[in-house]
Amino acid sequence: MNTHPILFHIFVIFTGAAALATVALYARQVMLIAYIALGVLLGPGGWALVSDPALVKKMAEVGIMFLLFLLGLNLHPNRLVRMLRQATSVTLISSLVFGLSIALVGKLNGFGWRESVIMGAALMFSSTIIGLKLLPTTVLHHQHAGEVIISVLLLQDLIAIVVLLLMKGLAKGGPPISDIGSLLLALPELLLFAFLFERYVLIKLLRRFDKIHEYIFLTAIGWCLGLAELADVLGLSREIGAFIAGVALAASPISLFISESLKPLRDFFLVMFFFSMGASINLSIVPQVSIPTLSLTALILLLKPFVFRILLVGTDETAPFSWEIGMRLGQGSEFSLLIAVLAYDAGVIGERASYLIQLTTVLTLISSSYLIVMLYPTPIAISDRLRRD
Repeated sequence: MNTHPILFHIFVIFTGAAALATVALYARQVMLIAYIALGVLLGPGGWALVSDPALVKKMAEVGIMFLLFLLGLNLHPNRLVRMLRQATSVTLISSLVFGLSIALVGKLNGFGWRESVIMGAALMFSSTIIGLKLLPTTVLHHQHAGEVIISVLLLQDLIAIVVLLLMKGLAKGGPPISDIGSLLLALPELLLFAFLFERYVLIKLLRRFDKIHEYIFLTAIGWCLGLAELADVLGLSREIGAFIAGVALAASPISLFISESLKPLRDFFLVMFFFSMGASINLSIVPQVSIPTLSLTALILLLKPFVFRILLVGTDETAPFSWEIGMRLGQGSEFSLLIAVLAYDAGVIGERASYLIQLTTVLTLISSSYLIVMLYPTPIAISDRLRRD
C-alpha cells in the first residue's frame, strides 16, 4: 500500500465508486453525490484509506481540462465569439450582485469586511463540472443552453484569475497591477498561437496520419495538455488553455472522432475530482460554521437562478430557458475551493472563513446537482423521462 500509493488510491476510489454508484442507482439517487460521499467516508476525515487527497485532486484536475477540451471541439469559433458578446453583461452584472450579496451575509454572520468580501469573490462563480457534465447535447435546445453556459463560465474563469491575482497582491501588501496587465496580453497571445499552430502544423499532421487512430488519440491529448500548460505559463488557467485547444480544432472533420475517443478518459478523472472534493471536507469544523454555511447555501441556491433568469430574459431569451440556465448555474465553483485554500495559505482569511467557503461550495454542488437531475434532462437523470445523452 505504501509502495504504490497512486495505484492503491485508484483501486480504492474506483472500487468504492462502483459499489456506491450501484447503491445510488438502486435508490434512484445522483451518482455524483455518491462520489462525494465516498470521499468523505474514505478521506482523512473518515476511514483515512486515502490519506493524501491533494494527490488525488491534482490528478483530478486533468478531468476538468478534458471536459473543456471536448466542449471546445463542439463549438465553432464564430459561434463562440457571438455567445461571449451576449454573455458579457450577464456575467459581469451577475458576478457583482452575487459577490455583494454573499459578502453582506458573511458580515451579518460576524466575519470582518475583508473576509466577507473574499467570501463573496469566491462564491460568486458557478461550477464548470456541474454546469456542463449534467447538460445533454442531443437536442437543439440543450446545445444552445450549452453555448450560453460555456460563455458565462469562460468569462467567470477570467474574472476568477483576476481575483486570484488581487488576492496574491493583498498577501504581498499591494495590488499586482503589472500581473493584471500581463494577463490582458496573455489571452490574445494564446489565441493567436493556438490558431496558427493548428492551421499550419497540427491539422496537416492529423490529415497525413488520419487512418492511424492511436496517433490521433495521442496527438489530441498532447495538444490539449500542452496548450493547458502554455496557458498556465502565461498566467491564465489551464482550463482556458484546454478549451481554446478544443475550439481551435472545432472546424476540423476529425473533431467528432477525437471527442468520442476522449470521453472515457474524461470520466475517469472526473470521478477522482468529485472524490477529492468529499475527501477535503474536515468534519470536525462543521459545527463551528454550520449556521453561516446553511445561510450562504440557501442564498446561493435561491439567488443565482433568480438573477440569471432576469438578466437572460433581458438578452431576449425566453423565461423558461433563462430559469433553466439559472438552475444549472446555481451553485459554487471549483474556483471557490481554490480561492478558499489559497487565501488561507496567504494569511488573507482565517481557517473558519476558509472552511465556510469550502463547505458552502460542496453543499451547493450537492444540492444543485440533485435539483438539476430531478427537474431537467441530464445524462444521469433519475427519471427515464428526463434521461438524455
